[in-house]
Amino acid sequence: MKLSELFHSVQGEGKLLGVPSVFVRASGCNLRCVWCDTPYTSWTPEGENVAVEEIVRRVMEFPARHVVVTGGEPMIMPDIIVLCDQLKAVGLHITIETAATVYQPVKLDLASLSPKLSNSTPHYRDGGKFAVSHEKQRLNIPAIQKFIDTSTDFQLKFVVSSEIDLAEIDAILGGLKNWSPSDVQLMPEGIDVSTLNSRAGWIAEVCKRTGFRFCPRLHVMLYGHKRGT
Repeated sequence: MKLSELFHSVQGEGKLLGVPSVFVRASGCNLRCVWCDTPYTSWTPEGENVAVEEIVRRVMEFPARHVVVTGGEPMIMPDIIVLCDQLKAVGLHITIETAATVYQPVKLDLASLSPKLSNSTPHYRDGGKFAVSHEKQRLNIPAIQKFIDTSTDFQLKFVVSSEIDLAEIDAILGGLKNWSPSDVQLMPEGIDVSTLNSRAGWIAEVCKRTGFRFCPRLHVMLYGHKRGT
């Protein structure tokens, strides 16, 4: 697997907010979100090829029993199934962070699915050269449904920039089955506390009205926007 970074922190998003976890961040992505907070795994992917056995060894150096496999997009990594098999074999709780554009039958405990809304399409970044391919790939309803149907636990995490996004979220949810409002997370888009706070209030009100969960970005609040956190 092309590995961008591996670090020990606390989960900053979703149902396991605040749980000490080891993060395994794969480098490489099939999307190019305009607001991507890890461009070193997508726009300009960095990292080294590391054997699965070595990744597992590094994970086990930390005391946490939760591991988060993220990216980039881990579902396009050739050895993702083998990696999850070996992480599960040593008794770890596995969260997979994925845009859910590609389904693979990996062993996991929590499928953290982050379907990308149209606010992610890079129409203006880098001259918009990735806009067409991104728009074509960013949403795969059958893949999302497959994760929902085969996972013991899942969450649907949407990055929200403005109220315009709400109708799109409703349309996506309308095309999916076997979910409840408590499975849906609304997360403000932003990489600094000021921007996150400016969107938090009205998004929280939406959650109160719909039964969705408000998803903060705890790691940004604790450490700021920087690698290895």
